[in-house]
Amino acid sequence: MADRYARVVVDSRLPQLDRLFEYRVPPGVEGVEPGVRVRVPLRGDRMTSGYVVEVADARAWEGEVADVEKLVSPVPVLRPEVWALARAVADRAAGGAADVLRVAIPGRQARVEKAWLERTGSEAAPLPPLPDVPERAPVLPGLVEARRRIALECAGGVAAVETADGTAWIGRWAIALAALARQALERGEQAILVVPDHREQRQLRLALEAAVGVERVVELDARQKNPERYRGFLRCLDDEPVAIIGPRSAVYAPAARLGLLVVWEDGDPLLAEPLSPWVHARDAALVRQGQSGCALVIAGHARSTDAERLVELGHLEHERVGTHRVRVLPAALADDGRRVPAAAFAAARDALASKPVLVQVGRPGHAPGLRCADCGSRGRCAACGGPLGQRSRGAAPACRLCGRLAAGWRCPSCDGRRLVPVGRGSSRIAEELGRAIPGVPVVVADGDHERLAVDARPRIVVATRGAEPVADGGYGAVVLLDGDALLAHEGLRVAEEAVRQWAGARALAAEGAPVVLAGVVGPAAAALTGPTTVPFAKAELAERRQLRFPPAVRTASVVGTPDAVAEALEALGSADHLDVLGPVPVAGDDARPGEEAHRAIVRFPYNDGARVAGVVRARVLAAASRPRRPGAPARLRIRLDDPEPFDGL
Repeated sequence: MADRYARVVVDSRLPQLDRLFEYRVPPGVEGVEPGVRVRVPLRGDRMTSGYVVEVADARAWEGEVADVEKLVSPVPVLRPEVWALARAVADRAAGGAADVLRVAIPGRQARVEKAWLERTGSEAAPLPPLPDVPERAPVLPGLVEARRRIALECAGGVAAVETADGTAWIGRWAIALAALARQALERGEQAILVVPDHREQRQLRLALEAAVGVERVVELDARQKNPERYRGFLRCLDDEPVAIIGPRSAVYAPAARLGLLVVWEDGDPLLAEPLSPWVHARDAALVRQGQSGCALVIAGHARSTDAERLVELGHLEHERVGTHRVRVLPAALADDGRRVPAAAFAAARDALASKPVLVQVGRPGHAPGLRCADCGSRGRCAACGGPLGQRSRGAAPACRLCGRLAAGWRCPSCDGRRLVPVGRGSSRIAEELGRAIPGVPVVVADGDHERLAVDARPRIVVATRGAEPVADGGYGAVVLLDGDALLAHEGLRVAEEAVRQWAGARALAAEGAPVVLAGVVGPAAAALTGPTTVPFAKAELAERRQLRFPPAVRTASVVGTPDAVAEALEALGSADHLDVLGPVPVAGDDARPGEEAHRAIVRFPYNDGARVAGVVRARVLAAASRPRRPGAPARLRIRLDDPEPFDGL
C-alpha cells in the first residue's frame, strides 16, 4: 500500500511553529482525513495535538518525515471553510492560526462525540418545516438572495413573542434579525448571528425559536457546559439549515452553506477577542463574507465609526428598519449636587402610575470610590495600589482591582484612618430613590444582581450600563445618569461608547415614553436626541481622518527590547503613507532584566495591511529564534489594531 502524508497544523502558541508540518500516515492508523484531530511528535519524544489540513499521496518535504502517532478522533472538526478563515484572519492580524482555532473549535467530549457518530451512521429524522409566523411587514426582503452587505440601524422598542413557557418580551431588533435568518433557512442555508453577551443572546434565541422553530436554533456559548457546547458544535457539522447564535467565537462556527452572517452591536468591546491575535468579530465576519460570498449585516441601535467607514467606502449599504418614537429630554443637574434632576423625578412619578421606570447608572455597588476623611486623598489598596470602594452600605472597604479588604487602612499622606464615600453606585442610588419615592419597589440590576427581564408592574429598576433588563411592554420612563462622568473619561471612543450605551437603554422604553438624559450637552447628547446616530458617527470619523486615528487608519503596536523594536521599524522602512509614533519607554514586564521596554505605534492605510503584517510577523519570528533565559519575556510583541494606546487620548 502506498504511503499517505498528512499536513498538520499543531496546537502551539510559538510563532515559529505557525505552519503546516508533514507526517507519514503509518499502517495501522486508519481514518486520517482532512479535519480530524491527531497526535503527532513535535521534537523527539514530545507529543502534541493538531488538526489534519491536507492529505496527499506524495510527500512535499524532502527531509526526514515522522509518523502520525495516533488518530484522536475520526470526526472532521476542522472544516475547510474554518481553516481558510483562521489562516486569513491570523495573517491579517500577524498572529498564529492555531490561536484562532483554539477559539473556533471547543474541546473534545468523547461521549458526546460517540453519540453524534452513532446518529450520523443511521438515517436521521428530517427537520420539521418552518413554523408559520404572524403577518408582519417584511424585513429587507431578498437580502439573502441578493447577497447584500448592509450596515443596519435598528430602531428601538420591545415586542412580545410566544415561547414554550408563555409570552416573553424582547427587543424588536431581535425579531428583525430573526426574520433575516429565516430568509437563509428558507433557501436551505445556514445563518450565523453574533452578539456581545448572553443578554442579547437570550433575546435573539427567543426570537429565532418563534421564527424558525426550536429544532433549528443552535447555541455556541462558553457559558454552556462543555458537553452541551460540543454537542451544538457537532450539530453545525451536519450542514442542516440552522441558525447559529453565540458570542464572538460563533463567527468561526462550521457552516459550509452559509447564507447570512450577522454581527449585532459591533461597537461593543466584548466582541474584541482578548487573546492573541486579538481579532475583532466584525473583522473576522468581513473576511468570512469575502470568502463565502454570503449576505452580511452589521447591525446596532447606534452606528459605529468602523461600520460608517465601510458605508462611506461603498462596501456596506446603509439601511434602517423600524420606528420608535420616544421623547428625549436633556436635563441639567441640580446645583445641590443631586445626581437625579427634578425633570427625571417628575417623569418617573408620572410613569410609575402604570409602568416600571429604568434608571441607568455608571457604577455598581454603594460607593464607587473612597477618600480620606481628613486630607481628601483617594483611598488606595496597600497591596496593589488599586482604588478602594464599598459594595454595599456598611460593607468593609475593599480594592476594586484585587478584591482585598482594606482592614486597618491608614492614609499614607496624613496617617488618617477614616474613609468617606465618593460618588454613588447602583445600590446607593437605589436607596436614595426608595426614600425619595416611598411605597414603590426598587430593584437593582448589575453584575452582582443579574436580572434579564422584569414584569410590567410599577417599580424602579436601577441598572448599570449594559445590565438593563427588558420590561414587559417597555419602560414608562428611562433616566440616564452619570453621563457627565462617562464623557469625562479619557479615550478615543468615549463619546462613541456613550452614545451606544445610551441608545441601548433608550431602545427599552415604551412607545412615547420620556427618556431623560441628565447633565450632558454637546454632540453626544445631540446624537441621542436625534432620529438617527449616523450624523454623529460621520462627524467622529471625519475628525479621526484629520488626526489619522483608528478606524480611519490601521495601527500596529510594536513592543519589546529597544534593539528589537528598532529592527522591526527598520524592516518596515519609510513611506509617505506610513508614520511611526515613538518609540518611547513603557512600564511593564516587556523587557529583559536590566533592560527597559520600548513601544512604537505604526499607522498605515488599510491597503498596506498585508505588507505590514507580513513584515512585523517576520520580525517576531526572528526575535523568537534568538535564545533567551527561561521565563524571560519575549523580545518583541506585535499587536495590530491595538486600542490600548488610544484609551488615554
